Amino acid sequence: MDQAERIAATVTGAVAAGQVPGAAWRVDRHGVLLSRGAAGVHAPGTDEAVSPDAVFRLSSTTKPVVAAAAMALVDDGLLELDEPVDGLLPELAGRQVLVDATDAGAGTVHAVRAITVRDVLTFRLGLGLDFTAPWPSPTMTALAAAGLPAGPPAPQAAPPPDDWLRLLGTVPLAAQPGERWLYHLGAGVLGVLIARAAGRPLPEVLADWVLRPLGMGSTGFGVPPSARDRLGPHWTPPGADGTREVYDAADGQWARPPAFPDGGDGLVSTVDDVAAFARMLQTGGCAPDGRSVLTGDAVRAMTTEQVGPVDDEGGGWGLGIGVRITDEPGGRHAGSYGWDGGLGSSWWADPVTGVSAVLLTNQMWASPQPPPLFDAFRSAAFGPT
Repeated sequence: MDQAERIAATVTGAVAAGQVPGAAWRVDRHGVLLSRGAAGVHAPGTDEAVSPDAVFRLSSTTKPVVAAAAMALVDDGLLELDEPVDGLLPELAGRQVLVDATDAGAGTVHAVRAITVRDVLTFRLGLGLDFTAPWPSPTMTALAAAGLPAGPPAPQAAPPPDDWLRLLGTVPLAAQPGERWLYHLGAGVLGVLIARAAGRPLPEVLADWVLRPLGMGSTGFGVPPSARDRLGPHWTPPGADGTREVYDAADGQWARPPAFPDGGDGLVSTVDDVAAFARMLQTGGCAPDGRSVLTGDAVRAMTTEQVGPVDDEGGGWGLGIGVRITDEPGGRHAGSYGWDGGLGSSWWADPVTGVSAVLLTNQMWASPQPPPLFDAFRSAAFGPT
């Protein structure tokens, strides 16, 4: 069995074993297609087969795509990495910071400096999820009280961008700007920052600077009627009795544009579109027609470790994207970049082997740790040939 066959067998076998209802995958090496396919169904117990052009909810795999739009604005001089965000995001100016991130009653102090664009991209703006602290943290409790609860993506639940940022601005920072990596909320802030810097809604900026140049016609913050037949329902993991619940129906929250296009987890896409995005980064920022989407300097800044480690498994963080710090035994090399999404998506690229691998499924993860299918897929895609 060659590598392409192993990749396909890994996914189809997991689907046949009931690990997920359906999945699509694509693996390229140096821009040449190695394996592409789909397995399973949109809904258990039906014959609605998932196709390779099926549309999936990306959740956090959204983050690198939106970060690329920010870097395009940096290339065009509309943003500077080390400028304070105060002028564009006055809601985040003059912040107070918790003295003790685990104790809301310990009081606050003034932020020692302003939040910068780089802080937002590196998730060191002082707001976000702390995976090392007891849940919920005082910050998450305060955000929930303000009307911004943490949880799986729910694009129709959040208020419009200006209201979202105003509510966010009522909560003290959990850490001084630039001090600590805290997950997720920076990507939502980044989306608002991009829109204000460009003077246009985030979906328009993302489409003009990234999606259209790359031919990513199936990627966006909602699914148009013309593509609705390619978006099935999304499922929770099986319960103790083996049954799944519908997390989002085919005509649910992603079936229309949201009030708040969340740069952290709001996009839908296909394996081919995500592969096109990966190829742009692998070629130093070029679109298929040779036009520059990002400069080489922007790509290097994005995909170079800026913060790390951020976990116990060799993971670091670049500018809006995950970057491996160490080699993964039998898998990705140090310097590999990409990200996963808790609704069941993953994309990584390895600059050593030239491999880019995308796996999209219609079932959410049960925890922050990847389900067995994702580890097996990476081993097949990035392991020895």
